[in-house]
Amino acid sequence: NSRTVALLSQLEKINLDSVVGESDHARHVTSKILHLVQSQEKTKKEMTSKGSTGIEVILSTLEVIFFSCCGYGFIAVLHFIIMKCGGRRASVLVTKGGTQILLQLLLTASKDTPPNEELMVLLHTLLAKIGPKDKKIGMKARINGALNISLNLVKHNLQNHRLVLPCLQVLRVYSTNSVNAVSLGKNGVVELMFKIIGPFSKRNTSLMKVALDTLAALLKSKTNARRAVDRGYMQVLLTIYVDWHRHDSRHRYMLIRKGVLQCIKSVTNIKLGRKAFIDANGMKILYNTSQECLAVRTLDPLVNTSSLIMRKCFPKNRLPLPTIKSAFHFQLPVIPASGPVAQLYNLPPDVDDVVDESDDNDDVETESEIETEIDDDKDQHFKNDDIETDINKLKPRQELGRPMEELKIYEQFFPELSENFEEWDLVSKEPKPLVPDANLSGPIVVPTASVE
Repeated sequence: NSRTVALLSQLEKINLDSVVGESDHARHVTSKILHLVQSQEKTKKEMTSKGSTGIEVILSTLEVIFFSCCGYGFIAVLHFIIMKCGGRRASVLVTKGGTQILLQLLLTASKDTPPNEELMVLLHTLLAKIGPKDKKIGMKARINGALNISLNLVKHNLQNHRLVLPCLQVLRVYSTNSVNAVSLGKNGVVELMFKIIGPFSKRNTSLMKVALDTLAALLKSKTNARRAVDRGYMQVLLTIYVDWHRHDSRHRYMLIRKGVLQCIKSVTNIKLGRKAFIDANGMKILYNTSQECLAVRTLDPLVNTSSLIMRKCFPKNRLPLPTIKSAFHFQLPVIPASGPVAQLYNLPPDVDDVVDESDDNDDVETESEIETEIDDDKDQHFKNDDIETDINKLKPRQELGRPMEELKIYEQFFPELSENFEEWDLVSKEPKPLVPDANLSGPIVVPTASVE
């Protein structure tokens, strides 16, 4: 019998009627609900309590009738509920089909010229909040045609950080899908991200952090990584990292520095990226910066990521190594005059003699592959054929320190180790083996003495 329940009942009646003339009434009811949610804690609890149909009624109203003013009020109500109540309500919104409705509203609102900025901010904030809860949001956005809306808003509003930030958060969610990453890369999103992260500046660090996370997700695509290498962005990333390393003396922006390293790590997943890293003197840069970070424990993530990048990019060679690249020198007893072994020994010191086929396969832009796609953020485990896996061969052979004849003198001290415990025949005084009677078909019953 509360006021909130009454207002929701009026919305349900409007949904059933779905009359255009009811727009003023719907707008009036929406404004009252928004006022109650923002001003009264009781109303917010009623809207989000278990068993409440408040979110369902609002979503159904948005699906049936959409007007710019009325729609803004409904989205504002959802925004307030989701942002105040956290992920629990976001999951409910996804299960009720909220992602599809919000994407459709985004597509409808983008047709206005110019689009309503407040409405775009609320829609993108909601999508960024519920995106991690919906595993198929990238596919839904691509099917609805809403993929490039956020990208176009960023392109035309680079100076409007209030609008760009939620748009980048949505692009970060979209980029987890490799097909979306390739599609966005073709539309120039990689170049756009480098315009945002730009030169060193402590202004709008939250925007730069989101841009770096989005760029790292985009560069996991080999197509985007090759595009970044071709445009010389590896040198740009190393320069940005060095600038932040020099200026961040109090280590307040460790997440931004780690974001830059994640972008470098994504680019070096391909052979072309590793070569660009070596050519840009990246090995020396990361080694020197890591040495300076060792004294601060909070910077261990930077050192670990830098170590992974350097290990990945260091030239690989087979043993034995006849060059100065190894601390140990393995000399073969006989080196043939010709053949593959002689060719390896005659190679210059800086030649990588291990064939690298990591980037021979291009991105496959198929929908079926994306549905079964494994997250590339997980480290790849490569099988090493040189490691022995036979447990029997790995066990050390135990050899006796003395001959067996000398050890027999100790039998008298440990008779339990050598005694043959068998049943003795009381008549012949000789041991008799314990062999069960073949005629016995049932269990053996041992008689017990009765006590009278």
